Amino acid sequence: MPYETLEKISYRQPGQYESIYEERFNNSETVHLDFDVNGSSAFIVQNGDIYRLLLQIQKTDKQVQLLCRDLPGAALHQFAQKCLVDEIVLTNDIEGVNSTRREISEVLEQIGNKSGKRRFYGLVRKYLMLQEEEERKVKTCQDVRNIYDDLVLKEVVEENSKDAPDGVIFRKDSVSVSNSAQKEIHRGLYPENKIIEAMDHALAFLNGDSCDPLVRISAFHYLVGYIHPFYNGNGRLSRFISSYLLSDELNFLIGYRLSYTVKDNIKQYYDSFKTCNNPRNRGDLTPFVLSFLDIVQKAMNQLEAALLRRKADYDKYMQMIPKHSFAVKEKDQELMGYLTQASLFSGHGIATKALEGLLGISYTPLKNRLSVLRQDHLLLEEKIGREKFYRLDLAEFEKQIGNQG
Repeated sequence: MPYETLEKISYRQPGQYESIYEERFNNSETVHLDFDVNGSSAFIVQNGDIYRLLLQIQKTDKQVQLLCRDLPGAALHQFAQKCLVDEIVLTNDIEGVNSTRREISEVLEQIGNKSGKRRFYGLVRKYLMLQEEEERKVKTCQDVRNIYDDLVLKEVVEENSKDAPDGVIFRKDSVSVSNSAQKEIHRGLYPENKIIEAMDHALAFLNGDSCDPLVRISAFHYLVGYIHPFYNGNGRLSRFISSYLLSDELNFLIGYRLSYTVKDNIKQYYDSFKTCNNPRNRGDLTPFVLSFLDIVQKAMNQLEAALLRRKADYDKYMQMIPKHSFAVKEKDQELMGYLTQASLFSGHGIATKALEGLLGISYTPLKNRLSVLRQDHLLLEEKIGREKFYRLDLAEFEKQIGNQG
């Protein structure tokens, strides 16, 4: 039976509302947070549904880890970059911030090359950190502020300078959240000393050991939204922190699928916030934790399916390549293999310099071989910034293989 919210129980079973609340609050499986939500002490009932979701997530994560080990390093890197671009476009889109895949790709390709002034540079640079093997910790209010500054401050200020944080760490004035009809649905904590106190408590829970890390990350995601420490950029901040922490607990690619899956389940995502914000819910964060873990599980399932599909296609095409008339020499087979990887795993292709490095050849012979593929209508090209990217036209490739047969 699905976990029924206290809000619904208050209407459906008003006579049992108080006793059900007491039973949940005092349950031996309940985790208590040193945090108040609308005057009620926050808690999470670690029920069977939560444990089932945790097991499913861990099981899928193992499958994703195995799939990643089976992929060529270049293919995995290309897939990660593609997912990173999609994640940033979608986390922006959720907040109504317009960005394009080409725009984010251009920043990504120029990262570290005087691109610091470019729009979304901070977002790209921070999301790249998910690929680094390091312990990820968010321990203090200043840590949260530093992430915010690196992540979105530039874009927030450019959009409206009045939205710049004006407190010691966070904001000093009040802020509200409105729906599409401009009706206020939530008011963030205020004044700043309350924001700092609440964030300290939220961070203490996140970094404690009272329950599974994924449960703590889920609850912290809600708490950041409830506190709403900044005038603007809170959604992108909370999703990045969750991605940042999830990528330490699970395969790092999960950090590039969170916004993607949130966008696909946007009503579920916002409804779970609305439920837990309701005073009748009495601080029960279980509905949000269940919803967030469900989104993480869906993200893991989609990630596994995407990798399985690409791996199967890659294996198929690698068996076909030696049959093509172009692939007489070993280097030509390798070139077609890398261009196939680019078609399957990359968003836009593979750059000339990358091909030179992988093949161990200079620009001139590579240019000549690419020219032959172009003449054979097998080469797809795209220019991003000053760089050209290449991939194999797989439909044309299959057609030519069929004609040869």
